Amino acid sequence: MLPLKVRQTSSGVHLFDRRTGLNLLLEPSSTGSCSPSLAPRQISVALSNACDLRCSYCYAPKMPGRLNIDALVGWLSDLDQEGCLGVGFGGGEPTLLREFPRLCQRLAGETQLAITFTTHGHHLDAALCSRLQGAVHFVRVSMDGVDETYERLRGRSFSALLDRLADVRTLAPFGINYVVNGDTIGELDDAVAVAAEAGAREFLLLPEQPTLARSGIDSDTTASLQTWVKAYHGSLALTISAAAADGLPAATPFPQEEPLEAYAHIDANGTLKRSSYDDSGVAIGDGTIMQALATLRELSEGTA
Repeated sequence: MLPLKVRQTSSGVHLFDRRTGLNLLLEPSSTGSCSPSLAPRQISVALSNACDLRCSYCYAPKMPGRLNIDALVGWLSDLDQEGCLGVGFGGGEPTLLREFPRLCQRLAGETQLAITFTTHGHHLDAALCSRLQGAVHFVRVSMDGVDETYERLRGRSFSALLDRLADVRTLAPFGINYVVNGDTIGELDDAVAVAAEAGAREFLLLPEQPTLARSGIDSDTTASLQTWVKAYHGSLALTISAAAADGLPAATPFPQEEPLEAYAHIDANGTLKRSSYDDSGVAIGDGTIMQALATLRELSEGTA
């Protein structure tokens, strides 16, 4: 049995079990003072920019980009050694990469990282789920709207998505990612009901982000979302992106955590960023991921 992963934080010692998702925080008074781990708690990775959907509100880059898998494994192994707890793969659509199952299997065997990925779900049939078995700890499936709204926005069959969720349920615990905008705000109750019936563990709200072509979620929809969240009494756990949590009753488990202590992002061209929404960052290049992270911290603090 693998031991609990230990991470030093400014709030205390964080113990994590990737198999169950158990998190324990031991306060400094019981552990003594120590320097926080150098790696962010979570890292997200865009394996490539390729996707076979064309959602109009997608904020992911549309230029070509694809990471070298061997280099990526080295970066993630270094982050694992420096206290990172989990990696979330995205893109683009990660299941389009032929080597994706092998990558997950390799990381599951060589590191203590919790492995998750975000997907539109339509390639996750029984065969692919079988190849990923034992190497993935959580899956996030994008579902914006239900029935006709989903099909209009995503250009795929909603009933086919529900079939795929039945396969995903055999692979690992999963959650639903839900982009909130004027098209989808009115179907939140129905979407939560569908997610709960399919066996989802959580429902992640993602207010639409601005892109070059779209302005993002409008103020009226934001107000409607805040009203809906405050009135919610469902059994399915709600979560929300940190970038959109203002005005909502969101829990903050690590109130002293600095942004780069919590999270960082590697894009499909090997640039380390503070988040997937950022336009700029630090190219990892031939250096190490920890060197790039140190430079990014300096830039964020205005000292570089």
